[in-house]
Amino acid sequence: MIRTIDDLAALLSEQGISEEKINLITRAARKSEELHTGQFRASGDPYFVHPLQVSEILIRMKLDEITIVAGLLHDSIEDTSYTRDQLTADFGEEVTTLVEGVTKIDIVKAKNKNSVQAETIRKMLFAMVKDIRVILIKLADKLHNMRTLEFKKPERIRAIAQENLDIYAPLAGRLGISWMKDELEDLSLKHLQPDVYIQLKDYVKQKRSERSEYLNKITGAIEDAASREGIEVHTKTRAKHFYSIYSKMRQRSKSLDEIYDLLGVRVLCKSIPDCYVVLGLVHRLWMPIEGRFKDYIAMPKSNRYQSLHTTVMGYDGRLLEIQIRTVAMEETAQHGVAAHWQYKKSLRGDRAGHEDLTIINRLKDMDSIKIAGRDFLEEMKREILKDSIYVFTPKGDVIQLPKGATALDFAYHIHTEVGHHTSGAKADGSIVQLKQPLKNTQVVEIITHPHAHPHLEWLRYVKTRGARSKIRAWINKHDESLFVDQSIVARKKQELPPAKPRKKKTGSGNTVIESDKLGIRVGRDRNLMIHFANCCNPKTGDDIVGYVSRGRGIIIHRRDCKNFRNIKDVGERTIDVEWETVSPKSTRKFSVTARKTGDLFSEIEGAIRKQHGHLIEGKVDAVHSGSSSQAGTLEGHFTMELDKGGDMTRIMKNIRAIPSILTIQEIQSEDDTR
Repeated sequence: MIRTIDDLAALLSEQGISEEKINLITRAARKSEELHTGQFRASGDPYFVHPLQVSEILIRMKLDEITIVAGLLHDSIEDTSYTRDQLTADFGEEVTTLVEGVTKIDIVKAKNKNSVQAETIRKMLFAMVKDIRVILIKLADKLHNMRTLEFKKPERIRAIAQENLDIYAPLAGRLGISWMKDELEDLSLKHLQPDVYIQLKDYVKQKRSERSEYLNKITGAIEDAASREGIEVHTKTRAKHFYSIYSKMRQRSKSLDEIYDLLGVRVLCKSIPDCYVVLGLVHRLWMPIEGRFKDYIAMPKSNRYQSLHTTVMGYDGRLLEIQIRTVAMEETAQHGVAAHWQYKKSLRGDRAGHEDLTIINRLKDMDSIKIAGRDFLEEMKREILKDSIYVFTPKGDVIQLPKGATALDFAYHIHTEVGHHTSGAKADGSIVQLKQPLKNTQVVEIITHPHAHPHLEWLRYVKTRGARSKIRAWINKHDESLFVDQSIVARKKQELPPAKPRKKKTGSGNTVIESDKLGIRVGRDRNLMIHFANCCNPKTGDDIVGYVSRGRGIIIHRRDCKNFRNIKDVGERTIDVEWETVSPKSTRKFSVTARKTGDLFSEIEGAIRKQHGHLIEGKVDAVHSGSSSQAGTLEGHFTMELDKGGDMTRIMKNIRAIPSILTIQEIQSEDDTR
């Protein structure tokens, strides 16, 4: 990593940057160093090292000189006496616009921490719609902070690492910057699960020489086969990054020794036809594994990623993933939107180059709907940062949906009326449940009936904001007993006492009562609003109750809220409410440490069953590292379903009473930890 302005100049020269641009960038570096004089980071380094190394990341991403200058000065307005006018006079309006874009993302005022995070992410993502470079600077800033995270306090380390794992690593992936996504994930794992990280690192290091010999044998066979066909290829080998291995272990509930497909080979070709020829050669050399082939050349990912992926049974019966792509596809795979931005700029002389990115179009759509702050973060994570699937209509049209989307999401994507009248669905010719997640590349057919219509339960089946908003609208229009807004379902079972009637003077001096303003009615009234009480701050899944206020609509409280019980007319104005996306059962997670025993699972399952719960997932590992007091113990992670009336406290108490249990801790959901 560079640490001085001389290092910066040398790096720029290595990258072939013109002398004129080098002079501009080094001038910005000197200004940044001057502005941050006397400021230090938690590590003890001069603060200037941070913007300097942020600029290094941007340089290696091959971004333009304006972005690099803005990276060097990205903290100047916020953290120094430097003004906007001074910045513009020194480096121009374009640099100022980028610096202000990054600065405004960080300056958010809100009532609570959850709102701050949601609004920060909202501002960041919508800044991306205007100029993608704002986000690239922000990602470089986050990456450098993650590289030096160990100097923070432990609680801040975990919070920052979790935020990067939830938001910034997936965002880098959505923008196609795979190397950054991988590094952010690995650094997050390092700080969130240090023992796991060290174990993976040691394992990969121990196997390095063995892996190198094996992969050389594989690449030699591919190169020889391609040469015989007259095709020029270049091969690369790799081990999967640590977080990818960790994810496979969790998804498959297997130990490290049981994960075999840790090896990867990448084959770079000169043309797309060559890619498909090489694919055929690979499948002649080794048997392909059924269901493990993906053609991202014919069907690129939403971030423009293109490649052929296949998993084969290699030598010695070892699973091996092979990726085949062109050199241009490799550049896009590594640098994503940054590479594409440069390409567009060189072709057209502008700085856009990202207008057709799926993430940009979806963000524009979300902005036009004006999703409420508390819902935005979850909607964004669900629809934008999660993986996508591609399914087909019977006519062969391709539809992109978020992973986990159902036939109902597909139906509403086709047309609102198709969604409203859905009575069933087929996937690849077979009937599927409307709540069943669709699989990649399925051909989906929607069965409609004129008398079919949306049900409340559909809100729990769909994953997309568009489908959910259309179902809400139908329910609010056609179901007199329900009102749906802000992820809350209110059951309108009664008419509440009116507020004090408003009186109005007529021209003749007579006073009349405005009968249309007699207060809130729960029945045919369509002008209700949902608000969340600040006193108890309800979160998704909490047991909640509604209070119909005078003038502010329905106020949502947690059922155990003390303020709610003290409201004067609470008995008359209480209304039944529930979360629209939460099933009648809640999912709870907990971890335990225990002495070695053969019946830990059955004892825990019995303790849960006594309180009408159901154990749906569990994994137990032996503790090999840590303090001597932990050696030889078991560490377990469990997930259970609990009826709404179930008593989590009693379940925890019952499990704690199991003789082999040493410690037990409930694992909070994402909503609870934000």
